[in-house]
Amino acid sequence: MFLKTRTSKLIFLLFFVNSLLIVSGGKKSKNGEKPAWAKKDIRDYSEADLERLLDQWDEDEEPLPDDELPEHLRKPPAIDFSKIDASDPENLLKVSKKGKTIMTFVQVSGDTTRNEADELTKLWQSALWNNHIQAERFMVDDNRAIFMFRDGSQAWEAKNFLIDQDRCFSVTIENKVYPGKGNSDKVLSKSSLI
Repeated sequence: MFLKTRTSKLIFLLFFVNSLLIVSGGKKSKNGEKPAWAKKDIRDYSEADLERLLDQWDEDEEPLPDDELPEHLRKPPAIDFSKIDASDPENLLKVSKKGKTIMTFVQVSGDTTRNEADELTKLWQSALWNNHIQAERFMVDDNRAIFMFRDGSQAWEAKNFLIDQDRCFSVTIENKVYPGKGNSDKVLSKSSLI
């Protein structure tokens, strides 16, 4: 069944690509001649040939608006440094990460099971959402979670909330570790973060 479905999908894809070649005509070449890669049998197309075909397909398309572009292709927002307090490096980071995705690590204190840590971080995530700070949460260890913020400037507001929680051991943003209320020593060793 799987092979039959896969074969039929491959045949459909080949038919579709072949139809595109015939109908689209691609870039106009001199005297109506086709480029060498277009003269190949569709089954002999390489990845580069398919890329060229996609480029031809997208040639006459209008460019996407900035809000629909992937994050790495968007223009960064303009930063007015005259309005920023340069003596506060955290504030500089917060402003520079506006609109960029940031991941923070949150460690739960004490001997907790994975389920307990999951429930606790889920509560913290809900509290952040209730405060209009959107974070996605992923458990990466029995007592650690990643909180991912689509707008990186919100990570520092979330950090202030998280380190005030009784069971928060630490929050790590941009390789800087902030001890939480649940860290009785307020000193973080490298072994405690692993």
